[in-house]
Amino acid sequence: MSNLKGTSVVITGGARGLGRAMTLALTGAGANVLVVDIDNAQIGEIYRESGGATKGICADVTTERGINEIVQKCLNVFGHIDVIVNNAGISLSTIRPGDRYANPIRFYELTRADVSRFVDLHMIAPFLLSCAAVNHMLEQGWGRIVTVTTGLDTMTRSGQAPYGPSKAGSEAFTAVIARDLEGSGVTANVLIPGGAADTRFIPLLPDRTREHLVSPSVMGPPIVWLSSKESDGITARRFMANRWDPTLPPSEAAERAGAEIAWTA
Repeated sequence: MSNLKGTSVVITGGARGLGRAMTLALTGAGANVLVVDIDNAQIGEIYRESGGATKGICADVTTERGINEIVQKCLNVFGHIDVIVNNAGISLSTIRPGDRYANPIRFYELTRADVSRFVDLHMIAPFLLSCAAVNHMLEQGWGRIVTVTTGLDTMTRSGQAPYGPSKAGSEAFTAVIARDLEGSGVTANVLIPGGAADTRFIPLLPDRTREHLVSPSVMGPPIVWLSSKESDGITARRFMANRWDPTLPPSEAAERAGAEIAWTA
């Protein structure tokens, strides 16, 4: 595994689910990690789980004030900002708890407020954090922007609005960021679990048990590699974590698990 000693990482939604798995992998590799979440109790829990290796901040990533507080805290406690992981998200269960699979949400049932919440968290928040962090990265000539999106089929599947479209927008934005930063030493990539992940967002159904879900732990090896100097020059790619083979050399695992970001004509 890559050695991330001295690398400073900000991860949004870093205390639970996929974020928790990535946080523990990053601290396990020696990174300094600032966990951003909206739940102070969960921030305290990941601090204990990591053996006291994390710092935490409770902040609203959809506001410029919240983003500025996050970046300033990272600079204050670590001295620099090297990696941001845009992971904070919400699921369709926040609109229709319980029965959204038996009774899928149709786009015409959504309110403007519903759509705005998803766009704000999945698109605007990564944009704001990327903007706030990138100048620090450019000054040092090195940095990483990693955004967690979803499967391409989920982005356009019936019943997936506004979750799917907001994640599609986030991936397209990441593609533009990657191309705007080409040659700067700062890269931008997408990481997804590669299927429905075993988190609180995914309810169990009669034909689906936890064994059918992707373990959040698969996010660990690819996020560590993406946060390291070993991934220098790799940008505008999407990586499926469940296709990452940790028994292979990381460069080979990345080749097998990666594809071009977003869509091809």
